[in-house]
Amino acid sequence: MQQKLDLNITDGWLNGVRRVISPHFDQRPEPSDISLLVIHYISLPPEQFGGGYVDDFFQGKLDPKVHPYFKEIYQIRVSAHCLIERNGRVTQYVSFNERAWHAGVSSFEGREKCNDFSIGIELEGSDQQLFTEEQYRELAALTKRIMAAYPQITKQRIVGHCDIAPERKIDPGRYFDWNYYLHLLDRREELWHKK
Repeated sequence: MQQKLDLNITDGWLNGVRRVISPHFDQRPEPSDISLLVIHYISLPPEQFGGGYVDDFFQGKLDPKVHPYFKEIYQIRVSAHCLIERNGRVTQYVSFNERAWHAGVSSFEGREKCNDFSIGIELEGSDQQLFTEEQYRELAALTKRIMAAYPQITKQRIVGHCDIAPERKIDPGRYFDWNYYLHLLDRREELWHKK
């Protein structure tokens, strides 16, 4: 069941959303420099949704015996600030004020180490399937709130993982509709939460 986003951020945490605390974060080198939003996708196992495995992965608790793919990744220490599931449910893992480990080796406008100055949002998805309407609406609502709280993030500073790590990453992938997402960002806030 979806929650309605409170849209308020207190000390880097969204109010009214599910929290699953990840240990995979650290301090930003310059806490006032939060100036990029990076959109990713994730599915665990690949092409499968639900099951709670993303929570396990971001907490370092993924069981390698559950699926062959997990044997390849279970020791990787990674996180994102938030995940938006297929039904629109938002989970936050790391405070926006802290550095989540989502971007890896990356560069934006000649500046490396994008984790230092970015917020990472994962969509439950893949490069083989369309994203859901609920995901677009919650992503737009969440983005608008992040932009209000961290005004250095403008529409020109919203990118895909593929834009900052083009040799390694393709997400959010060919099925992410950038035009529709940006259109939703321009709509009035009260229209986003009609369920």
